[in-house]
Order: sequence, then structure tokens, then C-alpha cells
Amino acid sequence: MSRLLRAGARGAALCAAGGLGAYVYGTQFEAHAYTLRRFEVPVLAPGTRPIRLLHLSDLHIIAAQRDKLAWLRDLAGLEPDLVVSTGDMLSAADAVPAVLHALEPLFAFPGCFVPGNNDYFGPKRKNPVRYFFPHQRRVYGQPLPWPDLATAMSDAGWLDLTHVRRTVDVGGVPIALAGTDDPHLYRARYAKIAGPADPSAVVRIGLTHSPEPYLLQAFADDGYDLVLAGHTHGGQVRVPFGPAIVTNCGIDVRRARWLHRWDERMWFHVCAGLGTNPYRPVRFACRPEASLLALVAPSSPR
Repeated sequence: MSRLLRAGARGAALCAAGGLGAYVYGTQFEAHAYTLRRFEVPVLAPGTRPIRLLHLSDLHIIAAQRDKLAWLRDLAGLEPDLVVSTGDMLSAADAVPAVLHALEPLFAFPGCFVPGNNDYFGPKRKNPVRYFFPHQRRVYGQPLPWPDLATAMSDAGWLDLTHVRRTVDVGGVPIALAGTDDPHLYRARYAKIAGPADPSAVVRIGLTHSPEPYLLQAFADDGYDLVLAGHTHGGQVRVPFGPAIVTNCGIDVRRARWLHRWDERMWFHVCAGLGTNPYRPVRFACRPEASLLALVAPSSPR
């Protein structure tokens, strides 16, 4: 029996050491390993020039994150045709100047945005097991100054697409855009933007923070070619070379990040984002990221 006890103790010690090592790796290295993902999305008509779209989401900025702010500023070197943010830019009440500093070089390009749940309320310390039981009573943090940030980004030239439909000229081509408020806080009102997407646009793009299936279906039914979302952090902690463990929304774990088809009529892209909850700043097998989408004509007719 004593041998069994010793073997069990050694096993427990090894598991604890492995868990500690994974946590140190996830917080000290991977959470800062900012990565640019690149995808081609075949949504344009033949003969249309490619459109470079930079998709940002879930920045979760606090003022002290100098490496993240510098990395974001460097993205302007990509010279995108359009910058899209799908929410959760904030993680602290005093972070608005830091967000604007990070985005300032990107304001030179056309852009648009919608809010996420953590733009309205700050993060709180909570048991991560709660993510496996999404129907529990929600716990909200302190209110955040989202109206101030939204106004500042609008003043810088970006379009607030919160329950707005608009066709905009981007590099000489018309792009139809529509967005919702945050579905995670039950603020999305798709009826406010419902109706067939502009058929004269070269591409029709929907924005929402959380990739909820009912919203993806609504955009698809209205003829959108592509929907952009975030919120999931790609799972934030994933099985190595496998799926997310949890998504914190209605999308399934195998589509918690990156580019996927929806209903054979539409693509959707979930950006795994750049941030974490500041109380548990860990990412594992899921690097923080932004995405550069090349919108192109398909190789064969759709």
C-alpha cells in the first residue's frame, strides 16, 4: 500500500508541475506571442481586384500593455484597404487613451467597428468553470466608457456600425456593411438592419461581436457574403492541435476561430483576438492574433 501511495504522490506531483509549467508558458510566453494570420476569402466577382481587410477583435487593452500597443501600431504597415474591429477593445476604465494610441496609425485607413460585452463592462475575477455552465446568472464588472471610445473612433473617421447598414466606397469599390450590438449581453437587434443586402456592392459584410448561429443565419438569409466576429478568443485554452475546450457562445468548439463556411452561402471569420481576462492572462495552444483577409474572386464560379 505504501508503494501505491508513493506512486500516487509522485503522479500528483508530476501533474502539478506540468500544470504549473503550462500556466507559466501560457502567461509569460504565449499570451505575448502576437501573431498575424492570413486567409483568402473567395467572395468577389471575377475581375474585381483583391481587397485587403484587417480584422481586429478582443484587444482587451489596459494601459500597461506596451508590447501589445506597439504591435498594434505596427499593423499600419500592412496598408489595409479596410480595418474592421468586432469589439472588446477595453479592459479597464482608464484604457481609452491607450486604445486610441494603439489605433492611431490605423485611422489613416477606412475602418468600422461594433462593440463587445467587455466594452460595456469590465472583466471580473471569476471561476473559469463558469464558462461550462453558460446559463448561470451573469456577473458584470464596472461600467466602462464605451461611448467615449466610440465617439473618438467615429471622430477619427471610422464608421460605428452598431445597428447600422451602410454602403461605403473603399478604394473606388462599393462595399455593403451592416453590424449589430453585442449579442452576448442580449443587445443585438437584427431587425434594425434586416433586409436584402445591397446587390450593387462588390461584397457584403456583416459584423457582430459573438458568432451566434441565429445571427449568422440571419446575415446569410439576407445575402451577406462574409460575417466577421470575435468573442471566443479562439477558446483561449485549446487542446494542442485540437479544438477549443469552450467557446462562451453558441458556435461549436471546432469553429471557435478562423475561416469557415456557413449554410453553403456565406463565409464567416472568427478572430481569436489579442487579449485575455487580466485576472487570468493565459493563452495555451491559441496565440493572440489579428487577421489579414484577402477578399478575392473564386477560382471557379460560385
